Amino acid sequence: MLLLLLGIIVLHVAVLVLLFVSTIVSQWIVGNGHSTDLWQNCSLLSSSNILHCYSSSTNEWLQSVQATMILSIIFSVLSLFLFFCQLFTLTKGGRFYITGVFQVLAGLCVMSAASIYTVRHPEWHFAAEYSYGFAYILAWVSFPLALLSGVVYVILRKRE
Repeated sequence: MLLLLLGIIVLHVAVLVLLFVSTIVSQWIVGNGHSTDLWQNCSLLSSSNILHCYSSSTNEWLQSVQATMILSIIFSVLSLFLFFCQLFTLTKGGRFYITGVFQVLAGLCVMSAASIYTVRHPEWHFAAEYSYGFAYILAWVSFPLALLSGVVYVILRKRE
C-alpha cells in the first residue's frame, strides 16, 4: 500500500511539474531565433545577439489559454492538498472522489488550453518555418497523465 501511495504521489508531482513548465517556459512556438509562449514573444536579433521580448497579444483566445492553464495548475495543486487531507481524515474503505474530480478537472483544463492554442495559433503565427516547441508538447503530455491520475484517485480506496 505504501508503494502504491508513493507511486500516486510521484505521478501527481510529475503532472504538476509538467503543468508548471509548460505554462512558464517560452517555447510553445519556436523558429528562426523566435520563441513564443503564453505570456511573451521573444526574438533574437542576429546582428547583436540580444534577445528582445514583448508581451503577447491581447487576443481573447490567448487569454482563455492562459486562464485554463492557470486553472489546471490550481486544480492540480488543490487536488494534491485534498489528497493529503483525505489521507488522514477519510474513513477506512472510503474513496478519494474529491481528489480525483479536481485532478480530472486539471486534465480537462490543460486539454482545453492546448486545443484552443492548436486551433487558433495559425492566425497568430502563420509562417511555415515555425513549429511547436517542447512546452506545448509537455502540455499535451500532462493531459493524459492528469486524467490517469484522477481516475486512479477515484478508484483508490483507503486502507489501514
